[in-house]
Amino acid sequence: MSPAKVQPPQEKASVDEPSESTATLAEIARAAGVSAPTVSKVLNGRADVAPGTRTRVEELLLRHGYRRRRGASQQSQLIDLVFHELDSAWAMEVVRGVENVAREEGLSLVLSESAGRLTPGQTWVDGVLARRPAGVILVLSDLDAAQRAQLTSRSIPFVVVDPAGDPGDDIPSVGAANWQGGLAATRHLTGLGHRRVGIIGGPARMMCSRARLDGYRAALETSGVPMDPELVREGEFNHEDGYTAALELLRLPEPPTAVFAGNDLQALGVYEAARELGLRIPEDLSVVGFDDLPLTRWIGPPLTTVRQPLIEMAETAARLVLDLGRGRQPATTRVDLATSLVVRSSTAPPAQR
Repeated sequence: MSPAKVQPPQEKASVDEPSESTATLAEIARAAGVSAPTVSKVLNGRADVAPGTRTRVEELLLRHGYRRRRGASQQSQLIDLVFHELDSAWAMEVVRGVENVAREEGLSLVLSESAGRLTPGQTWVDGVLARRPAGVILVLSDLDAAQRAQLTSRSIPFVVVDPAGDPGDDIPSVGAANWQGGLAATRHLTGLGHRRVGIIGGPARMMCSRARLDGYRAALETSGVPMDPELVREGEFNHEDGYTAALELLRLPEPPTAVFAGNDLQALGVYEAARELGLRIPEDLSVVGFDDLPLTRWIGPPLTTVRQPLIEMAETAARLVLDLGRGRQPATTRVDLATSLVVRSSTAPPAQR
């Protein structure tokens, strides 16, 4: 059936508009001046709907709080997992965690990358609507209000892992105790006797970066060590930015004797910069990372780091999104898992100078 050509008369808008806060599909169709199958096409992410019609229907779905009944249509046996960037060992740990739960549940995994954007594009959302997965997990990413409304109206649950910003109390999320991790890493270094402790933080736009930096500041303050802004650097969570920032710190007239890197990949960059400058770890420079990726056990020397339970975080998010999709309401939808310091061989008391 093709969309109706004649819009309802203006004076009858109050009659044709759904009067209840939650409307049926037929009421949405009548208010939009289209057929029920056209509304169904919009709900299912079909491409064969005119842009203007799609926008009108989406606005009505949002305005009237439409939600597809669970079981009203067959969901696919899929979990959608989207990263802002996929090319890292960090991401692979998250994939492993979600796969563990998917395997237990007999589900398959669809991986997507938003090309560095913290909000996926509309093309990705359209694909999700067409796939109708059991749930969506977003890593270091989030949806805008319109995208959330689109998933909600289709009863597609979603959970954010390690959210970049504050997701709000109404957005299910799983994170880690980043502030506590930053505190533990820095206290370990000051406890060894270091007084010039540098930090290479992650991007300021990310909540986890700000929390780790705040933990670093708190540890210095409680240890009676003045914070020197010259010892603070910021970069993306990658090897290259860790290397560049470490070179800047280590070439200062009064360089740090220890560096807390915002993640393990940055710490690897610190290792490279130290080698280039002829510094030995830990004799000349102590280094602490964050994440406890598997490779940190095998580098030389093995890296002292803060363990972020990435696999457990991913498993928790997968179980949470499936529970939400099955209509179960957990006690809490905002979970922060504990971090812990793993002491290896990259830290030692500062050399006497």
